[in-house]
Amino acid sequence: MAEGKKYEIAVKVHTTYLPEQSDEALDRYVFAYTIVLSNTGTVTAQLISRHWVIADGSGGVQEVRGLGVVGEQPLLKPGDTYEYTSGTAISTPVGSMKGSYQMVAEDGLRFDAPIPEFILSVPRILH
Repeated sequence: MAEGKKYEIAVKVHTTYLPEQSDEALDRYVFAYTIVLSNTGTVTAQLISRHWVIADGSGGVQEVRGLGVVGEQPLLKPGDTYEYTSGTAISTPVGSMKGSYQMVAEDGLRFDAPIPEFILSVPRILH
């Protein structure tokens, strides 16, 4: 079996603009994002930390690193899923996020689970 399939976490993302927490006059656009992690590999793995690269539409970039997600370090057996919701604020109506989760498999191997880039957009800004 290929090693890549042994250590594999699929990441799906859904975003929502939060107008009630945003203030367009102050260039503050707040978004919630819901992440679903699925262990599509063949070994149990634990999410240890995260690394986000958050970009706004004017070229500003912020990086965020931290332990776990929403205060947890979920353990995912093969076939398990884990879902959480968090949020971010950017200074333009359109931006993007990407990054990775740092995982540790039950056999001790450390690996990254990539988070594909996704768009943050105020509704009706992009067609």
